[in-house]
Amino acid sequence: MRALANAAFELALEHGLDGFIVEDVVGRAGYSRRTFTNYFSCKEEAVASGATIFNDTIEIEQLLENLSEDTPPIDILFQLIKTQLTVDYLKKIRELALICKKNPSMEPYFLDVIYRLHVDAQKTLIIITNGKVDEVYIHLLVGAVYGAMLPVIDGSLHVEFPDQPSSNSAFHQYMEKIYKYLKNGF
Repeated sequence: MRALANAAFELALEHGLDGFIVEDVVGRAGYSRRTFTNYFSCKEEAVASGATIFNDTIEIEQLLENLSEDTPPIDILFQLIKTQLTVDYLKKIRELALICKKNPSMEPYFLDVIYRLHVDAQKTLIIITNGKVDEVYIHLLVGAVYGAMLPVIDGSLHVEFPDQPSSNSAFHQYMEKIYKYLKNGF
């Protein structure tokens, strides 16, 4: 699945969404069309998946293992986000947002990706807090953080993504501002 999704995303960047067909995807990835249809309903879904596949689950597992039981949910969430949102990941998701602006048929797949990221964060926090925190608080917290990230991802709020991992980048400063607002109230 990963190879097919990556091939679809690369082809969309190289040729635009209308510049390739599913056969091009399967040819580049080295799979059959049947394998493609086992995983994806269309090339748009494959493109969205290719832009948002998260590769470093080991780093997240290590982060979760090192958390103390009394770590506040907001701190857990921001550690997860810092682990997930690498420079490459941010660039890919911004490129996906740009593809969506040019191709409205991509929007449902983009929104599905954002929704899955949101739900995964909620599930992770619920599991980590193990019933010690009201689920309503977790849903509110995750909704606020992911809601604040959407205008940055889609470009409607201009915040430069970093070229290199750095705590001084405009994006990291923006995330710190969100964290402070949520931690201290706004």
